[in-house]
Amino acid sequence: MIAARKAKLVPGRGQNVAEMMLDFVRVNIAEETLGHNARRFLPMLTTIFFAVLAFNITGVIPFLNIASTSLIGMPIVLALWVYVMYLAVGIKKFGVGGYLKNNLFPPGMPKVLYVLVTPIEALQVFVFRPATLALRLTANMIAGHLILVLCFGATHFFLFSAGGALKAMSALSLTAGVAFTLFEILVAALQAYIFTLLSAVYLNMAVEEEH
Repeated sequence: MIAARKAKLVPGRGQNVAEMMLDFVRVNIAEETLGHNARRFLPMLTTIFFAVLAFNITGVIPFLNIASTSLIGMPIVLALWVYVMYLAVGIKKFGVGGYLKNNLFPPGMPKVLYVLVTPIEALQVFVFRPATLALRLTANMIAGHLILVLCFGATHFFLFSAGGALKAMSALSLTAGVAFTLFEILVAALQAYIFTLLSAVYLNMAVEEEH
């Protein structure tokens, strides 16, 4: 909204960055994964990408210093949104029976193997997809947060509590903290991309004829 409220034919710096990010989601995630269904799910995927990116970035903002997505509640909400959507669109297109048949009974397989395969597919569709979507994001953001806490906590200790030559170690831990902060920005963007890409993959699996 900030970038678009004064949109111009020749974009300024802020508008240009916003358009590049929107095009990235549209082309590199939605269109490449969903094909002709991309436009249908583009608003949802764009919202997820920018929301996850914003929540992740709070982990490196001074005085906030913790990513909202490193607390399990937010990833669960986002994963449930994707979960409800891919069930809803799949059932709407194929009906309950058709959706379950497409997902739980892979075609071209000897029927006797369905005794083993169908329970695994059921766990994957109804449990593993939403659970791993939430847990992957949370775990990555918690790990980054802990590394930053350790680096800057060590800097504080070496600088104010340690004695003698150990004070010099504060320069090393501070350097490591700054480096990991920059790396955490990369991780924040990467995790937003992965979460959105997997969401698009799950939506595509729900509406395609066979997998």
